[in-house]
Amino acid sequence: MRKRHLRGRGPHMSPLDRIVQFDFEPGYVVFTEPVAKRVRVKVGDITIADSIDMILLFETEHQQRYCFPIKDIRMDLMRENEHVTSCRFKGTAHHYTVNAGGKVVENIMWRYAEPLPQCPPIADYAGFYWDKVDHWYEEDEEIFVHARDPFRRVDCLPSSRLVQVYVNGALVAESRGCVFLFETGLPTRYYMPRDDIRGDILRPSNFATGCPYKGQAGYYHVEVSGKLYENLVWYYAEPKREVWPIAGRLCFANEFVDRILVDGIEQKRPQTGHSHGYE
Repeated sequence: MRKRHLRGRGPHMSPLDRIVQFDFEPGYVVFTEPVAKRVRVKVGDITIADSIDMILLFETEHQQRYCFPIKDIRMDLMRENEHVTSCRFKGTAHHYTVNAGGKVVENIMWRYAEPLPQCPPIADYAGFYWDKVDHWYEEDEEIFVHARDPFRRVDCLPSSRLVQVYVNGALVAESRGCVFLFETGLPTRYYMPRDDIRGDILRPSNFATGCPYKGQAGYYHVEVSGKLYENLVWYYAEPKREVWPIAGRLCFANEFVDRILVDGIEQKRPQTGHSHGYE
């Protein structure tokens, strides 16, 4: 049973019982969760941190971030520099430069040695800027883009419902063999066999993106009646094992097509973080 004073904070998940909100910014939260995975980071071929005692730092308006115990970081390779940043929710962060086998990376690591009282106890931990590290690993699998969120779920379900896609007024795809991908916080995506898409509309693209949950995505432009829609379709040639059913299937960006109908019912055009670009 949730404590009475916590019942207004949403679903019953254990982290919510520990959250302390900030009086000066209601609704803004910072909390941590223990991580059972072994996590490693490398610069070049040198492992600069390796731990089985990680925490994951969650903060409003930020991606979740891995934090390593200081004891599991190669502090002999680190040098504190003069760069500091200030956060009114966590305190003052000091930054470190690494020299790993002659490869020097400035401001690769940050640490809140004296966090503010409402911040979780992170004084004995430090984090790395994702893009400044060459390789991240969970256990023995390399991961990309950002740390995975344990509260995000991705389900891939085959469906015989009829999916129809219209672009520039024309029906360009029609399928009863889609895989529907349901991902927490995002609209349903419809991954269909290539044979169910008009073969004359796809144009090659060199664009690519990465997703920590699905893998590396390639893209196609779509051309209909002389109008080119850049990177309107994406696919995962070798997706992560959790979403393997979408391998080789193509997906239209719901945000940018004219219409998507499922069993004749028009789907509302979603507004997402990708509404000004493609996923």
